[in-house]
Amino acid sequence: MHSSHPTFIVGIGGSAGGLVAYKALLDALPPDTGMAFVIVSHFAPAANSQLAELLSRRTTMPVAVASMEMSVRANRVYVCPPNNDLRVENQAFKLVSPRTRNKQIDIFLSSLAEDMGTRAIGIILSGYRADGTDGCRRIKAKGGMTFAQDGSAEVSDMSLSAQASGCVDFVLPPDKIADELRKLARMPVHDGP
Repeated sequence: MHSSHPTFIVGIGGSAGGLVAYKALLDALPPDTGMAFVIVSHFAPAANSQLAELLSRRTTMPVAVASMEMSVRANRVYVCPPNNDLRVENQAFKLVSPRTRNKQIDIFLSSLAEDMGTRAIGIILSGYRADGTDGCRRIKAKGGMTFAQDGSAEVSDMSLSAQASGCVDFVLPPDKIADELRKLARMPVHDGP
C-alpha cells in the first residue's frame, strides 16, 4: 500500500492562518487512509520552502515538495513548491512557473477534479480572498467531495467564499475534517455516477 495509487487525492488550500489549520488536520489524520494529501498555500516563497519540513513533524506520513512528473502515492503528503502553479495529470504532478497570483488553489483543485473525478476531495482552510471557490465548484461538478473550515479559521475569507458558492459538503474544524476523511477511507470506492 505504501507506494500504491491513492484511493482519493485530497487538495488542501490555505493562506493566512493556514499553517495552524494544516497542523491540526495532520495531527488528527491516521497515516494509513490510502489517500494522498496535497497542500497548496499562498505563503511567501521562502516560507513555503520550509512548509514540508514543518509539517513532517506533525505526521508519520512522508512529506515531500512536489516536483515535475512525480507520481502521487497513497499515504503521503505533498507541498506545492515555491513560485509554481501545481497541477495533477494521470496521478502525476505538473509544475508551471511563475505561479498565478492568488489562483494557485483553484488551478490545482480544477486539475484534480479533471484527473480524479469522484475521487477528488477539496479542502479550503484559513486565508484571505476567494481562491479555492472555483476549484471546489469543479470538484462538485465531477462528483467529488468538498470541505471548508468553520469559524475556527483565523482568516475566514476563503472558507466563507467557498461556503457561499453552495458547493461545500462539510463545514468543520480541521480535526473534524480528518474524522470525515477517516470515515470516507473505510468506505468502498466507486468510480462514476
